[in-house]
Amino acid sequence: MQQNEDSEFTLMSQRKPLNSVLVKPAGADCNMACEYCFYLEKCGIYPKKKVHRMSIPVLEEMVKQLMQAGEPPPSVVSLNWQGGEPTLMGLDFFRKAVAFEQKYGRDGQYVGNGFQTNGLLINDEWCQFLSEYKFLAGLSLDGPQHVHDKYRRDRGGRPTWQRVMKVAELMAKHRVSYNILAVVNDYSAQFPTEVYTFLTQEALPPEVEERFLQFIPIVETNPETGGAAPFSVSGDALGKFLCQVFDCWLADFKDGWPTVSIRFFDTLFHSYVGMEAPECSSMKECGPYVVVEHNGDVYSCDFFVEPGWKLGNLMKDKLIDLLNSPRQQEFARRKATLPQPCLECRWLQMCRGGCTKDRIRDATDKGLCHFCASFKMFFEHADGEFCRLAQKWRRGDRPGVRPAQ
Repeated sequence: MQQNEDSEFTLMSQRKPLNSVLVKPAGADCNMACEYCFYLEKCGIYPKKKVHRMSIPVLEEMVKQLMQAGEPPPSVVSLNWQGGEPTLMGLDFFRKAVAFEQKYGRDGQYVGNGFQTNGLLINDEWCQFLSEYKFLAGLSLDGPQHVHDKYRRDRGGRPTWQRVMKVAELMAKHRVSYNILAVVNDYSAQFPTEVYTFLTQEALPPEVEERFLQFIPIVETNPETGGAAPFSVSGDALGKFLCQVFDCWLADFKDGWPTVSIRFFDTLFHSYVGMEAPECSSMKECGPYVVVEHNGDVYSCDFFVEPGWKLGNLMKDKLIDLLNSPRQQEFARRKATLPQPCLECRWLQMCRGGCTKDRIRDATDKGLCHFCASFKMFFEHADGEFCRLAQKWRRGDRPGVRPAQ
């Protein structure tokens, strides 16, 4: 392995601001049992309790530290509530979270709340709250019924698609700002046009003011073979999926610009216009945030919630210090340590070697990103159009792709 010569180890040279935390208030507890979920097994880290819930003192201390340690106003800090399933905490918990944000916030400081949910517990009251306090909700929905129900089932093995679709309707009705998070797996990758059309016409219909999509390719380890688990999407299949989705996205342009925001495409566009990519998987180094588990334990990344990457606990440590700790610096440098094929690749500036976890899930990848072939296929297919859009953007016509959220 060689270090990427272009990488600037900013973590070593300057102190990072605490602008964002990813929170697991209910730990890995969930009311679904998706076959491809990587986080359910994290319950094993905390075996003494069957139910994991963040206490109010931990919640208050976390919010207090974030609000007070963030950059001086005017500034923005963000809390990204994930799981497991965060709605298991109940609505009163999040009302308290907002109250703490208001209590400890400073004049000129803005707070963004992201909220990723499977939707099963979302009702009118939840939607009213999310809309009133401008939470950006990420609703997990993999596509049309046969695609979504392939792997996303509840604890009783029952399909969930119909329930999730009702939640999408509720969110639209209450004007909740929501996007769709769709996992790309071995099955869904076979239906790129159908998935894109469904998500943009049914889950995010044209009357929804802002339409955001995020496609999340899945690769996890098969413990029996050390290779990729059967539900994982292959590099070739993902590449074909992205190319066809890209063509559908182009076909939906209006007046020369996108009508749908797709996070991967938005991130790439930043690189094409010389801006730093906002998504951590496309950064030179990762580690710009920390993960807070239900009991206040702090980890480097939600893909690495494991004893070896535990940084401390916020009830006795400061989040800002953990973010800038030697251990977190070491974690960040792992991403910038790339194999020779990456250093020689013409597309390195675009993918930065991919997500660190995608280099270690399949032993047959030998340190390369599992989706390396996907990215190469897609960049070859889409480069010309991205260059054209970048030139148009530089001329000041108007921004073509919204910055990723």
